[in-house]
Amino acid sequence: FRPTLLREQHYQYLKKGLRHLSDAYECLDASRPWLCFWILHSLELLEEPIPTAVASDVCQFLAHCQSPTGGFAGGPGQHAHLAPTYAAVNALCIIGTDEAYNIIDREKLLDFLWSVKQPDGSFVMHVGGEVDVRSAYCAASVASLTNILTPKLFEDTTNWILRCQNWEGGLSGVPGLEAHGGYTFCGTAALVILGKEHMLDLKALLRWVVSRQMRFEGGFQGRCNKLVDGCYSFWQAGLLPLLHRALFKEGESELSRQRWMFEQQALQEYILLCCQNPTGGLLDKPGKSRDFYHTCYCLSGLSIAQHFGNMDLHHEIILGREENRLAPTHPVYNICPEKVAQALQHFHRLPVPQDNRQPGTRAGV
Repeated sequence: FRPTLLREQHYQYLKKGLRHLSDAYECLDASRPWLCFWILHSLELLEEPIPTAVASDVCQFLAHCQSPTGGFAGGPGQHAHLAPTYAAVNALCIIGTDEAYNIIDREKLLDFLWSVKQPDGSFVMHVGGEVDVRSAYCAASVASLTNILTPKLFEDTTNWILRCQNWEGGLSGVPGLEAHGGYTFCGTAALVILGKEHMLDLKALLRWVVSRQMRFEGGFQGRCNKLVDGCYSFWQAGLLPLLHRALFKEGESELSRQRWMFEQQALQEYILLCCQNPTGGLLDKPGKSRDFYHTCYCLSGLSIAQHFGNMDLHHEIILGREENRLAPTHPVYNICPEKVAQALQHFHRLPVPQDNRQPGTRAGV
């Protein structure tokens, strides 16, 4: 028996979702750039090309989601918010055309990031909104991809994120709470972008995350004493490449063996056997409904579990047939590595905007 990735079914489910969503998606009206990102990233992992006309339509839609004051909103006419800003920038970088890149107003995006920056180094998700470590990651991700990352913008952010690492070893949403897979990924990836991941207690973090892979199911739980959930295939397993690189830089040379520090085949088994809907799309666990969020993060986790190393040193562990192979994903941004390289190349040709702003303000205010 060889587990099989239901490529064609997933492709049809995703392709349809770019054009038509059922009424059940009405509750995600403030997450429409996320739907674009989840579907486009799933398609790039499956190595399915996006038709030019569709790509252009997505660009035009995301242009309507861009706020006049900078950043992107969850839908046209809504307020700018860091989460859909991250999703929109990632989606545009996946498309990777000049049309896509030119939609991003970098000057105003920097304005928006300053308007949500707090004096203690943290970020609120939107003006007047909540603080948590997701916002620091979304801000660092879009700033680094679009070449507007200035040292001043992330002043004190490192110290604020470090305060989120708790006694368990993982990171919480804000200092003092329970460690959680999604927040741990966001905090660690933000520190990688800022070049400060070595300041974490890396061994404690490693101990916490490897303990989240469940022995029976092979998938990951998000927190202690919780059930396995397919989306943590990325939020937890995606931490391991970041940790591997950080520990290697700290002199842990025995890490050069050709696998990540989790059971890669067991995770692939969980995703392929327990998380696929036979008619397309992936899910949290058996008995749950499929959705685009779980499709994106199950496939992202499957990709991490299949590919070890980077572009120079590459080793693959593919469970089942060769057709199960997905494209690699960049563990920091969660889009394909060549799309990251292409975006960085494009935006680094452009000057970094002048930065003399203050937290909680916009330019000229």
